[in-house]
Amino acid sequence: MTQNLYTRPTPAASTKLFAYAPEAFQAFGEFNKQTFAEGALTVKVKEYIAVAAAHITGCPYCIEAHVGKAKGQEATFEELLEAVAVGAAINAHSAFYNSIHTWNAYNEEANTELYALDHIERIERLEETNEGLYTSFVEYINRTLVPERIGVKDKFLIAVGASHVTGNAYSIEIFTRKAKAEGVTLEELAETILVASALKAGAAIAHRVNALAAYERE
Repeated sequence: MTQNLYTRPTPAASTKLFAYAPEAFQAFGEFNKQTFAEGALTVKVKEYIAVAAAHITGCPYCIEAHVGKAKGQEATFEELLEAVAVGAAINAHSAFYNSIHTWNAYNEEANTELYALDHIERIERLEETNEGLYTSFVEYINRTLVPERIGVKDKFLIAVGASHVTGNAYSIEIFTRKAKAEGVTLEELAETILVASALKAGAAIAHRVNALAAYERE
């Protein structure tokens, strides 16, 4: 019979590795606790960002945990679906904007500075190459950012958090500027980045049960 590599971990499996690095695990737990405390951002908004980020990392444990926490903050399924859609769009945006590197490499400009600010303008070369494809992609991104059940400011906070999970400098630049234009403060920005950091690291921490199972498997 085929074994499922993703099963809901038992408490014993979840805590077994703690004994081998107790201070580090405890430090991460405290960081996570402080990150999700009420601050410049509400806990509910932080959970929007977390749910979007979890769908980018693909961590099923994180998705389940943060959907539950968001539900506890009275987030509706419709709101969470919007958050997921923004995360998916930013993930796609980061991949699409990496085509700037494709342009540089194809045109033998690969030795130019990576992620130069003025390279963002080179995305227009895609529009010149395939206007229909470029236009449909831009429309898709813009559509996910239209305020509905989640307001425009919170959607841009989700976008900034998602950009930090993907690590794409172009996406970070573009969506941070847009977030600032919507009134996002530095305090809110800092908390957004910490939530993204907690989810990116948390996905690795959560998968400790998979590593333990692999290690102990006969």
